Amino acid sequence: MNLYFTGHGEKYAVEQTLLTLFPQERPVYPDTPPGGDNELELSFTRGTQWATARAVLRRDGQTYVRQCRAPLADLPEDDPVAATRLTRRTLQRAFYRAAVDCLGTEPPWGMLSGVRPVKLPTRAMEAGATPRQAEKMLGDQYRVSPLRRKLAMACAQASLAVKRDLKPQEISLYVGIPFCPTRCAYCSFISASGSANRLIPAYLEALFQEIDAAGAALRQGGKTVRTVYIGGGTPTTLEAPQLAALLDRLHTAFSLAPGTEFTVEAGRPDTITREKLSALRNGGANRISVNPQTMSNQVLAAIGRSHRAQDIREAYALAREVDVGAINMDLIAGLPADTLAGFQATVQEVIALAPENITVHTLALKRGARLRQEDTPLPDGQTVAAMLDFAWAALDRAGYVPYYLYRQKFMSGSFENVGWCKPGWASEYNICMMEELHTVLSLGAGGVTKFVGEGTVRRAANPKYPQEYLQNSGRIAAEKAAWAW
Repeated sequence: MNLYFTGHGEKYAVEQTLLTLFPQERPVYPDTPPGGDNELELSFTRGTQWATARAVLRRDGQTYVRQCRAPLADLPEDDPVAATRLTRRTLQRAFYRAAVDCLGTEPPWGMLSGVRPVKLPTRAMEAGATPRQAEKMLGDQYRVSPLRRKLAMACAQASLAVKRDLKPQEISLYVGIPFCPTRCAYCSFISASGSANRLIPAYLEALFQEIDAAGAALRQGGKTVRTVYIGGGTPTTLEAPQLAALLDRLHTAFSLAPGTEFTVEAGRPDTITREKLSALRNGGANRISVNPQTMSNQVLAAIGRSHRAQDIREAYALAREVDVGAINMDLIAGLPADTLAGFQATVQEVIALAPENITVHTLALKRGARLRQEDTPLPDGQTVAAMLDFAWAALDRAGYVPYYLYRQKFMSGSFENVGWCKPGWASEYNICMMEELHTVLSLGAGGVTKFVGEGTVRRAANPKYPQEYLQNSGRIAAEKAAWAW
């Protein structure tokens, strides 16, 4: 879509709204004057009492004009941050109203375009609002639909409960194992597969060096680890002795808080064996993921997975037999070759298995995903909406409750990913990480540490790819050793 701005330069805010409302469009800033089709003129002017944002949207031969005003008194010159925030919101509202006129419908999350919608009601309640007032704010100010307001409020309450229980000296720990047996067609994560897995021994040696350095710095700073999450990739691509050595190294290097939540993504059933599960249990893991994504063999083949639904059933049964602890199972709505009836059958079968956690994702096609590069046909937004509505109702009937959620760019239907749990089984790591409740130290290739404190979040990233990580392992360990906690 061609974008023309007058009186402001708020590219990012407008582009995020464009992505939410018209996910197939990309911003273009032409040198030619406006007056064509598929374009937006968005202006911002200041009068004597009011600042006005005006949107002129031309699409499919029709013109839609909307405007939104804000009192100049709410745009203080001595508070540029507040003034900028209100300017952006006013521009976004004008654009949003014109787009809704054009589309004839509102997206489920209304005007919200960020990854973490739960932060809004959480902050409102921390500032003194009642849950009812916080939910009303989501509807009145941001046009969030009733169902999504209910989701956000449930997750906000879970976030506040965890935050009240956190101690100042506690952090969370993420360890990345960026290797998989094969690469799924929807995946855009930093991971290596196939012949690249020959790097695993050298990678573990470098990772252990970083673990030792970071652990020593944390101990010196008096920090303890509240939650551990070993993700990927697929960590169970490692062999059982390698997994045992990794978990042992973490226990040796770090001071783990009593009752530490310790998650390992087993993920792919074709990587799960009795020996590996025993190594995880004996190494202190108490939560794993066995992620089907779908229980349809046809859909599994379409996304490039070599295993079948029966392999998932057997892996789940084995995890229960070995008694590793809580189990999470991931599902994805909107996968290629899937149908509403097929997704409903998947949801019902996974609920019948009774894992402690079920996470329902909406397919998001990132730039690095093969599905996006190949332009693979996918279920439409209406079908995905029906899939998510069914999952919500079925999980609710089965006694599961939503406890964390987040959104992504390029997500089908502009929906969300939601973690559901049996009461008392919420994953603290997922809440702490997504709601940025405290610092998360991230080790390994692609790890991004988030230092959270005093209302700010500061990031420090490791090299993305295993080869880069190996080439810089000495520097990475030295940096971790020098961090002051």
